[in-house]
Amino acid sequence: MTLLALGINHRTATIEVREQVAFSPTQLEAALAELRALPDVREAAVLSTCNRTELYCVTEAIGEREILDWLGRFHGLRVEDLSRCAYHFHENEAARHLMRVAVGLDSMVLGEPQILGQLKEAYQAARRTRGLGGELECLFQNTFAVAKQVRTETGIGRNPVSVAYAAVSLASRIFGDFTRSRALLIGAGETIELVARHLHEAGVRQLTVANRTRERAEALSGPLGGKAITLDGIPEALVHADIVISSTAAPLPILGKGMVERALKKRRHRPVFMVDIAVPRDIEPEVGELSDVFLYTVDDLQEVIEENRRHRQVAADQAESLIEHGVGNWLHERRIRSGGELIRDVRARGEAMRDLSEQQALARLARGEDPELVIRRLAHQLTNRLMHRPTVAMREAASRERRDLLDAATTLLLDESTDHSR
Repeated sequence: MTLLALGINHRTATIEVREQVAFSPTQLEAALAELRALPDVREAAVLSTCNRTELYCVTEAIGEREILDWLGRFHGLRVEDLSRCAYHFHENEAARHLMRVAVGLDSMVLGEPQILGQLKEAYQAARRTRGLGGELECLFQNTFAVAKQVRTETGIGRNPVSVAYAAVSLASRIFGDFTRSRALLIGAGETIELVARHLHEAGVRQLTVANRTRERAEALSGPLGGKAITLDGIPEALVHADIVISSTAAPLPILGKGMVERALKKRRHRPVFMVDIAVPRDIEPEVGELSDVFLYTVDDLQEVIEENRRHRQVAADQAESLIEHGVGNWLHERRIRSGGELIRDVRARGEAMRDLSEQQALARLARGEDPELVIRRLAHQLTNRLMHRPTVAMREAASRERRDLLDAATTLLLDESTDHSR
């Protein structure tokens, strides 16, 4: 069995491709069940965010193509198109990649903290669908331990920088004085919560949060002195909004060109700054064609992100060192677990031979045979049964000049330093 990480991210695929491959919350449970049911897949977890979709599997060596085929079928995409932007890692490299993802080293914003929470959600989803076995469970636990160590011992988590922060930072370059700006935030998830907090800290006091449920919008906007509305109230709120930032899990766009155009007329064409953080997109791309709209997607935040990346590079180098140590710990635990399985199998085989010999000896005693002869026969029979397979294997190794196997047999069977029977 092989540990495999397969996926696409913001470096390998455009937002158009990423939004087609993303798993919505309502799709995730069915997707995990289907993935886990593939013949060559033993364990599976799915991480799906606006910037990446990744599958972590314990699979047969040939399982990589099977999983890519499944991903294409699930989303109705051509496998040839997916393969051009997909990447994959095996074994140690897969473990290293997951740890780098967890601490934000593979994120668009270096060191951004949200990905760890998203990874923990992916882990819990895999547990609920019984997608985790010993292999992935051990990997995730080691990954979470490394992420905690990196956050504690390096500066990568100080002054948290995220896509949300980058969006607000970009807005600050257009609006010099946030105190006069009105913001409309669409969605009420973690990203929008961060956006709201950053905007409030930057001086925005007129904040409106639109969400499918008013209760969630009120919970987010209330502590910041903002206003809560449902999605039906967006057309009216657009008329007053200077800044619009959207991040929902809606399968179709929420803001269309016509809606925005009507709002601009009522605003007398005062400009609007918009950032669409969602994947799939919440704002139709055609909105960007309007002359009074400055529309950005997550891919347009790269300049801000690169600036943050430079500031965090020293901490990132320290994190890489901790990750290497974490991969080593994971490998050590994996070897011990693998050795434990072998030990259990060998002991089970030996105990089965013992039980058979014991039953045969007790039967002879019950028939009245000489106890001394029964014991001698038991010892001879048990020795032959225990040594038959190793003896055949050593003869075969000798005939093939497999010195490595013979040396291992010497260490395991004849080295007195390992004999604890005395």
